Amino acid sequence: MKKTTLFTALFLTGFALFAQKNDEQIIKEIYKSSLTNSKCYSWLDYLSNSIGSRLSGSANAEKAVQYTKSQLETLGFDRVYLQEVMVPKWVRGEKETAYILDNKTKTNIPVCALGGSVATPKNGITAEVVEVNGIKELETLGDKIKGKIVFYNRPMEPENIETFKSYGSCVDQRYDGAKEASKYGAVATIVRSMNLRLDDFPHTGVQSYGDIPKSQYIPTAAISTNAAELLSKTLKANPNLKFYLKQSCQIMEDVLSYNVIGEIKGSEHPENIMVVGGHLDSWDLADGSHDDGAGVVQSMEVANIFKNIGFKPKNTLRIVLFMNEENGGKGGSKYEELAQANKENHIFALESDSGGFSPRGFSIESDDANFAKILSWKDLFEPYLIHSFTKGHSGSDIEPLTLKPLVKAGLKPDSQRYFDYHHAANDKFDAINKRELELGAATMASLMYLIDQNGIVK
Repeated sequence: MKKTTLFTALFLTGFALFAQKNDEQIIKEIYKSSLTNSKCYSWLDYLSNSIGSRLSGSANAEKAVQYTKSQLETLGFDRVYLQEVMVPKWVRGEKETAYILDNKTKTNIPVCALGGSVATPKNGITAEVVEVNGIKELETLGDKIKGKIVFYNRPMEPENIETFKSYGSCVDQRYDGAKEASKYGAVATIVRSMNLRLDDFPHTGVQSYGDIPKSQYIPTAAISTNAAELLSKTLKANPNLKFYLKQSCQIMEDVLSYNVIGEIKGSEHPENIMVVGGHLDSWDLADGSHDDGAGVVQSMEVANIFKNIGFKPKNTLRIVLFMNEENGGKGGSKYEELAQANKENHIFALESDSGGFSPRGFSIESDDANFAKILSWKDLFEPYLIHSFTKGHSGSDIEPLTLKPLVKAGLKPDSQRYFDYHHAANDKFDAINKRELELGAATMASLMYLIDQNGIVK
């Protein structure tokens, strides 16, 4: 009896080691393929430099749809198709103008309208400025806000190693700032850019008027961090200074666009669906190479890697390039709506939307059992310096997916430089490191492989 038990234990141990060795070998092949035979960098080069910015509803967004569809069709998918989705159309118009009027001195300020903002009057707005540290401070000022421009100047907190935590703690002033200031009679709002670095790049981003009447919409814009520092300093010396803002953006009717989808049917469990994706749209100030061109081409590269190493997934694999993450999230919502209507069984979803920097790990949304299962693979990633496996938000495009059982994850690159580029005019192809981009794609493919081979805990 004891001998049998010992033999069984040794057999199971040997089997586990053999399986682990096979996983190690395949993951090594995945990284080798990505670092030596990838297409993601050249795909991103075309998206960024031949197409450019891809704000949803724009002609360039449509070009990006057609380009990525054509590239997916070269990768041997069983099916490549477009999924219709109605998306917002917002046009920035002429380049914005802003300056500080301090007595007789006029100082020009780097500025950009926030996505979804209305325009100023044709000749712009000139008004005194009220500086606040956040939305809550509006209540204490009350009538002092009427007829003035509210200046939100709460910076990203530098002490957080996780920079997305710093972003999350202050982005409400960008998103809800105009809506809340309008309630107190403000004529416009300006907000300090969401950036940990002091520079001259204003960072755009979506804002919302919520449910207030259109008659109460006021223009809103972001100024660079250097400009925010200067304005704050000048206000302390002269509280009566004035600020000038002019922008000509327009909110237009929704237009038809598409999610781009490539599908490989599972060899054993075609009814189980695994999704990997990023968002195809970008803001209009630059070509969006980090946000989220990188995530798009890394997701495409997962399929290219599997093709190159001859790996056929057991479960159905879908590459989904979502439209309209930046200013509406309509692509992710439409995907979930149709998944529900078709009664599809999603078991895993992985998103890359944190830039093309060196990968560090994954942020995982799951129950404890599946989190523990993914943690058990940590040793397989350590040779590639992937070490951070934490519970947390996975991604905005896959956030609407709620069908159970479902595990969701987001690629976590090193985030220290991400907000230097996020939604700004310097988010260009020259900010991308080819090797870091390829390492991220390999890391995503490795997790997809492990989920596919081992399944999830149901």
